[in-house]
Amino acid sequence: MPPTSTDVSHYLPIGVLLLIAITFAVVNVVASGIIGPRRQGAVKGTAYESGMNPLSSARKRFNVRFYLLAMAFLVFDVEIIFLFPWAATFAQVGARSDDAALFLGRVLFFLLTTVIAYVYAAKKGVFRFD
Repeated sequence: MPPTSTDVSHYLPIGVLLLIAITFAVVNVVASGIIGPRRQGAVKGTAYESGMNPLSSARKRFNVRFYLLAMAFLVFDVEIIFLFPWAATFAQVGARSDDAALFLGRVLFFLLTTVIAYVYAAKKGVFRFD
């Protein structure tokens, strides 16, 4: 029998998890405010860059290749997100069935389009930083 819309007990674990997360965040912020040091000064107020004094302003322009590489990373990141549910579903499909061939064909097409995009980006010089 499917759960009714008034059955709230199914949402109890989610509520407990949210309560734990919110409590953890609030306790950490309050504890760092109470326990943490409160000293102020000229040295503490300066920007910190890996132990070195800042050389220039942080507001500088980046090469467009940086953004192209970031987009290529996002493409592969999203691809992995879509491969996890596919793999979980594919493991339950019967061996040598028509559904298995269809599932495999779809993911191979998906991977092929991603490989074509990667080769195109490599030929355009996205991954060269000269």
